[in-house]
Amino acid sequence: MKKRLMKAMATLLAATLVLTGCGGSKVASGKTPEDNGKVRILYPGEETDAMANFIKNELNPRLKEEIGEEVEIVYKGWDQYWEQKDIMLAAGEGIDLYWDGLVDIGIMVNKKQCQPLDKLIEEYGQDMKKVLPDSQLSGGKVGGIQYGIPSAYAPSSAMFQLVCVRQDLMDEVGMTDIKTADDLAEYAEKVKEAHPELSGPADIIYKPLTRYFQDEQLTWCSAGDTVVYGEDSKKAMNFFETETFKKVADFNRSMYEKGIYRDELTTNYNERDSRMQQGTYIWVEGSLGKENEIISAVRANAPEATLKSYLLKPEEPKYLISCGGEVLCVPYSANNPIGAIKFVNWIYTSQDNYMFALYGPEGENYTMNGDRIELKDPAFEGYFYEWMFRNVNYQKFTSDVPEEFIESYQKWDDGAIPSDVMAFYFDNTNVKNEQTALGEIWNKEIQPVICGYVSYDEAHDKIAQELKDAGMDKYLEEVQKQLDEYFKTEGK
Repeated sequence: MKKRLMKAMATLLAATLVLTGCGGSKVASGKTPEDNGKVRILYPGEETDAMANFIKNELNPRLKEEIGEEVEIVYKGWDQYWEQKDIMLAAGEGIDLYWDGLVDIGIMVNKKQCQPLDKLIEEYGQDMKKVLPDSQLSGGKVGGIQYGIPSAYAPSSAMFQLVCVRQDLMDEVGMTDIKTADDLAEYAEKVKEAHPELSGPADIIYKPLTRYFQDEQLTWCSAGDTVVYGEDSKKAMNFFETETFKKVADFNRSMYEKGIYRDELTTNYNERDSRMQQGTYIWVEGSLGKENEIISAVRANAPEATLKSYLLKPEEPKYLISCGGEVLCVPYSANNPIGAIKFVNWIYTSQDNYMFALYGPEGENYTMNGDRIELKDPAFEGYFYEWMFRNVNYQKFTSDVPEEFIESYQKWDDGAIPSDVMAFYFDNTNVKNEQTALGEIWNKEIQPVICGYVSYDEAHDKIAQELKDAGMDKYLEEVQKQLDEYFKTEGK
């Protein structure tokens, strides 16, 4: 996807890094990787006593015996994780492994936040390749170099396009399905009338609504959400200027005007998942199986809750836009990059290791009933996040997951269309200033519009001029140029 010169430079950089960072010579701390024996993992969320006990008394003794490593978790709350990650990596802190969204792997490479892993995986990660095929690992490559491990290998078409709702409330108000934006509005209005004490939607779900209102599949294809690729037109577009954006913004504006949306949905957008788990909200952006992931947290506050995810416009094709949504990376400042890969490899070495990392020893928190997990405490959410390491070869469902869902899950990607830009990563080298400026406009000006917090018609002209002044035309030209080069290389 890069120019030949860029590829050559990247290959030279990778070779240099292998010699200096992965071969037993000194790294940032002045130690060799083998001197450490501890893998420091930057991890989103809050530490719990149960997790701390598991790490200290169960996981680390086993890791020490089996791979000669231990792990140390550095927690950062969800509301500050990404900002703190950038700060810590820029400062060269000794983090050996971290998680992020796979969609941002190109950005992280450009920021020099993740080092090449080809040599490390070749030497210390062969077991993981048995359950993470090359087609999956290719999603972590930029310019032909492996910079990240796409760690969630499972059905993933229509990613970011579902809405997860309180099914118990849907049943109560007499609704059986959600297929359209009008269905969503009707559901919210009926629940608001029946339960004025509830808080309404937890999320303005602009990506599921994009699926509904788009005339062709629009796939985000550069940094952030400012540019989309039209799968039919084969062109990169300024998302703000598409008719789809206007329709989404107008729908969300109407939801504010009806009193269904609250200000916090825009002002505290990134807290949408934590809102949903409070038990007083009625929907959030979904993903395949999200209802099973968060139901325990929701029921801790709303014991009667049931959840279900719906795909708007289900009759339209589902696209595969990424090799999963999660990626694990090793920064340049890692003191123990070998240990990081050995730890990830250990998780995927066997079904037993995978289950141990997620749920602890069998018999302690869970037992197996045939092919189903029986949790001793239904509120137990596991140790390491299941969604972060999910693997279709090892994945097990709890006994309360309907067989209907499992059947649908297993067939979910049947007939899905691979996006043209599924493995495309944008290199912002030539437009860094423009990207920064456009990102600031998105965060400060555009997101409030697509959320419906600000009227599209009233804000459009001002924002359109700001985008032009910030270099949108140059940015789009660069994205399209790289797309054309990528298609030529891939024979598309």
